[in-house]
Amino acid sequence: MVKVHKHGILLEKTSLLFESEGVLNPAVIKEGNSVHLFYRALHAGNHSTIGYCRLEGPLDIVERSEKPILTPMFYYDSQGVEDARIVKIDGVYFLTFTAYDGRNALGVLATSTDLKKWIRHGIIVPQITYEKFNELALVNSYLAEKYEYFYLRHNPRNKTEKSMLLWDKNVMFFPRKINGQFVFLHRILPEIQIVKVNELHELTPEYWHQYFLNIQQHILLSPKYDHEISYIGGGCPPIETEAGWVMIYHGVHDVDGGHIYTACAALLDLDNPAIELSRLPYALFVPDVDWELVGIVNNVVFPSGTALFDDTLYIYYGAADKLIGCASLSLKELVTELVHYKI
Repeated sequence: MVKVHKHGILLEKTSLLFESEGVLNPAVIKEGNSVHLFYRALHAGNHSTIGYCRLEGPLDIVERSEKPILTPMFYYDSQGVEDARIVKIDGVYFLTFTAYDGRNALGVLATSTDLKKWIRHGIIVPQITYEKFNELALVNSYLAEKYEYFYLRHNPRNKTEKSMLLWDKNVMFFPRKINGQFVFLHRILPEIQIVKVNELHELTPEYWHQYFLNIQQHILLSPKYDHEISYIGGGCPPIETEAGWVMIYHGVHDVDGGHIYTACAALLDLDNPAIELSRLPYALFVPDVDWELVGIVNNVVFPSGTALFDDTLYIYYGAADKLIGCASLSLKELVTELVHYKI
């Protein structure tokens, strides 16, 4: 098994109003010896903004903003901007996060060239109602079989409102174009899907309609092992290695009284990341200390960003939806272990 070292709590809530309830699930990008964290900040009423801090080295906080750097601006993010991820493609930072309006949760994109000024590009995932989703399921047996449980059980408010949209979260880009295309992951329960487009303006309603009709071609990972059997979702942006793209994601399994969120790992083909080469048959790490076991949501480790220092990969994660923790491992050891389980 891969040896994982937990470094404890990295970041906690403060008395500042915007992060007085908790901090969690940071987007992470390393520039030189600095590590930039764009974390979800919670305040009363489950309202979220994106806070910012900078580390020197993997663990030392040297700067922390006293106000959020991204706040709700539109109808679709009126209750929060949540759970960001970040990569740099051709000199441009791509920050993806979930916009929440109190009813719908959808992936959006913002870009920057300096990590300070952000241009918002709006929702980039499908905006499809559960009603329309059900219609597509009726003509797509794969869709019906795979997603029926989550259509029936996981649609908030029990699918009765026609304005309710299919939740689509955990959007993250690969950190470079692959074969000239933008490639990103997203999550419609219970699986992780993959998108490849030449240009982002191709993501039209017509594109998504065809995407759903052929969704079996776009499934990247499905729940497989006991620690992820309920559902899975994106974690950290993929990491490029000679053996393939290392993907650290979250897996969920049900227990009496709730769910347990774990950190998981898989390996994707370098030239065609829609191909899964391997995955660990065990969780990379699990909630096992007090501040991961008890919080706003109990039993959660939610990996969302990494920083590589030599061979040591630091994984930053939300803990119990209240704190930010950090764990580390040898990237070489992780790749060797993944290759061992190659399909």
